[in-house]
Amino acid sequence: GFHPLLAFVDHDPATGTGEPLAGMLRAGNAGANTAADQIAVLDAALAQLPEPARSRVLVRGDTGSGVKAFLAHVHQLGLGYSVGMYGQAPLLEALEQVPRQAWRDAREADGTRRDGAQVAELTRWLPASFTGWPPGIRVIARRERPHPGAQLRITDHAGWRITMFATNTKGGRIADLEVRHRLRARAEDRIRTLKDTGL
Repeated sequence: GFHPLLAFVDHDPATGTGEPLAGMLRAGNAGANTAADQIAVLDAALAQLPEPARSRVLVRGDTGSGVKAFLAHVHQLGLGYSVGMYGQAPLLEALEQVPRQAWRDAREADGTRRDGAQVAELTRWLPASFTGWPPGIRVIARRERPHPGAQLRITDHAGWRITMFATNTKGGRIADLEVRHRLRARAEDRIRTLKDTGL
């Protein structure tokens, strides 16, 4: 089998048009978080864009993109990012320190309240062991009650399903930043479409 890396352009705020920009076919045992491969695909994707548009790119990715070397490259390019983060020990430590009042209602893509979901920024509670990341990194968590019958994961906390992401966006409501990040899941639709067409 194969474990490709793909990059899509998703520039329309409502639906995104989803053109594939670049891809790398890799062996099935290739790591999801291999920074060198992600850097190569990002650079190839950026080369497909008109030069004036390249500086306005927001790089979004799943947890495979939440690695230091890749984010350092994105930072050096002067681009924004919003990437998933694994539940590594420093993030779980920060999660334990977040006060109850720091959690805010999460939002749906249309701006309405997302029932049973909350968001909080972890950045100020990150321990000293959270080192080596590019300057300006922010970590945001979403917690949501699992659907009935869903199995909890080891990184879930106090009965909540936890997901985390990192961004270097300054300012903005964390609920809006979380929606922006969650919309990267449209990439999964793009992947399904490519599979259906024979990729």
